[in-house]
Amino acid sequence: MNVMNKTTQRLLITGFDPFGGETVNPSFEAVKRLPDRIGAYVLEKLEIPTVYGTAAERVLERARECAPDVVLCIGQAGGREAITPEVIGINLREGSIADNSGVLHTGEPIFADAPDAYFSTLPVRKMVDAVRRAGLSARLSYSAGAFVCNDTLYTLLHHYHGTSVRVGFIHVPFLPEQAKGEKPSMPLDDIVKALEAAILGMQD
Repeated sequence: MNVMNKTTQRLLITGFDPFGGETVNPSFEAVKRLPDRIGAYVLEKLEIPTVYGTAAERVLERARECAPDVVLCIGQAGGREAITPEVIGINLREGSIADNSGVLHTGEPIFADAPDAYFSTLPVRKMVDAVRRAGLSARLSYSAGAFVCNDTLYTLLHHYHGTSVRVGFIHVPFLPEQAKGEKPSMPLDDIVKALEAAILGMQD
């Protein structure tokens, strides 16, 4: 039987499958390359679908199995040049494209009669500082959009509100092979290094 000591925490970390015509998603490509332990955290890795509602349901299903102390979701944000921990999730579904099940939401709440927003319960500023100390570009983001990434972040924050489970989200840039024209990108090795640094920064 695997018994973790009292200083060890379980981190459920997720990445998405490709969407929007892409054949790769750097979020899960990076997640699956992370070591199984980073500092005090033992990692549980999970790929989730880019589908409204279903993505968060898959996270919660795994969480019921592994009882995480922290849930950290990673997503792709094409056009960003830095690693960007999200400060806030909003109660809105608003997509410019359909999700991977073909659903397009326009101006709909995720949950009726729920708060307009929740703040991340992870130390996002410490995470940014840790990534920068590792020599990589990072900044806070105050908008996770209103597509499936935000849908997942908000749903998890809503579910775990008032509990000891901490929840957060990090957006990562395109990989170089995805970037078209002058769009920014980041090599996969750097994304992995940045996520490791951010996770270590969570426990500073």
